[in-house]
Amino acid sequence: MTPSPTAVEKPIRVVLLDQHDLLRVSLARFLASQPGLEIAAECGSPAEALAVLGTSPVEIVLLDFDYDAGRLDHFLTAAREAGYSGSFLILAADSEVRAAATALKLGASGIFLKSGAPDRLVHAIKVIATGETWIDPKVVQLLADQLNDQPPHSHETTLPDRERQVLLGILAGLTNRKIGENMGLSESSVKNIVQRLFSKAGVKTRTQLVRVALEGSLGDGSPASADQFLGKSGRFHQPPPRA
Repeated sequence: MTPSPTAVEKPIRVVLLDQHDLLRVSLARFLASQPGLEIAAECGSPAEALAVLGTSPVEIVLLDFDYDAGRLDHFLTAAREAGYSGSFLILAADSEVRAAATALKLGASGIFLKSGAPDRLVHAIKVIATGETWIDPKVVQLLADQLNDQPPHSHETTLPDRERQVLLGILAGLTNRKIGENMGLSESSVKNIVQRLFSKAGVKTRTQLVRVALEGSLGDGSPASADQFLGKSGRFHQPPPRA
């Protein structure tokens, strides 16, 4: 039996912003072939993207990181002023990770490495479309390595193990339910831990929490290295699934 129109899931509409024509066109063709995704527009300049965002419903802007923080700030601000209420996912090379992390502070929902697998990009887009944050584990590791090169601060801020595991799950883009499954906790218990993390970091959203974790700073403004905030190893490890 043919499903009714209301039973058909609406595709996630994506705008691509990349000044490199060949890469943009190739990526657009790939994403357009994926179930649940629709390319609303492919744009070679911020001006083109803003024109689309001001007139068409779009859930995700996939933005190639080729802009300095000032230009990126201008684009994200202009997009919001144009009425765009969706999410931004930044595509970045390994060498651009530290600079691209500023996009989180400016309101982006995630960073995806250009070296990542295509199917992972599709998954990242779908995660962000639900309102979650996507930070590739390799991004977390690269930032942690860079932050650990800085002189350690004397103020110890290591999180309790459960809070650390929940934070790592958030950094991996997992939902509260999935984090709970991995840790053997109920979803409500994970929510309570997330709220404690929000309180400690002085934030209200997951994106803000991710930014604080990647910056290695706490809500009171005192600096801390990544190993102090996440744990002494400073290494990213997604919690293993429980048997």
